[in-house]
Amino acid sequence: MVGLRLLVERPVADHAFFAAEAGVQVIAHRGGGRLRPENTLAAFSNAVALGADMLEMDVRATADGVLVVLHDATVDRTTDGQGRLDRLTLSALQKLDAGYRWSPDGGRSTPFRGAGVRVPTLAEIFARFPRTRMVVEIKPAQPALAGSLCGLIRRAAMTQRILVASMHDAVLEAFRSACPDVVTSMGPDEGRLFYLASLVHLSGALGPKAQALQLPYAWGERVLATATLVAAVRARNLKLHVWTLNDEATMRRALALGVDGIMTDRPDLLLRLVGRRTR
Repeated sequence: MVGLRLLVERPVADHAFFAAEAGVQVIAHRGGGRLRPENTLAAFSNAVALGADMLEMDVRATADGVLVVLHDATVDRTTDGQGRLDRLTLSALQKLDAGYRWSPDGGRSTPFRGAGVRVPTLAEIFARFPRTRMVVEIKPAQPALAGSLCGLIRRAAMTQRILVASMHDAVLEAFRSACPDVVTSMGPDEGRLFYLASLVHLSGALGPKAQALQLPYAWGERVLATATLVAAVRARNLKLHVWTLNDEATMRRALALGVDGIMTDRPDLLLRLVGRRTR
């Protein structure tokens, strides 16, 4: 028994980022991309006005090294421009219309076209919403971007309001080394190991470097967010966030399970389901 107890790691320490949480956290995915053009000030402002708990966004760098909020490696899908973001300067990028293609009705109308919607810099987002918590995903695989993000977070005094994510474990390792006081989610290798260990009730033997596990609610037909996983996360004092739920039925199942946060393009719908929005 003594040997077995030695294998159990301590729970993850509390962090101020999670201190004020009560109930499931409504996380506006890309600001709520079904309500406003994704990853724009229009989307983030709307999500904050609705009452979302966190803003989720994607960060990349322009050709001149400025951190901006954009999901894709190119500007083709979300603007009236074309080409790779990392070949555009900030000046060139901000001439593009980031509301050009967005439509609430399958293309029948484009209410934000020509309305002055631009791809924002991350510094703009921090300055506009200094008291709002955010999930910032580093999209590129280059670890060098981690240092730039850490520096910007520190200059904006946002170390207690940012959770950093990435689909690249090396990027997360670089960020944690640069900014150990900022919370992170698990990378894909970390998350996969924790998930598999939870299936055989061995997750207590792991020492996560992250404070949150973020994963899809389901992978194909397989539901990943289960009662077993929730119990494993709770035992380690971690948070479980699932993505990206946009229909009421799946939201209700996730809420019944007791996840800590739900990423959604429809924060208005989720807020109504949890009784925090009536109109």
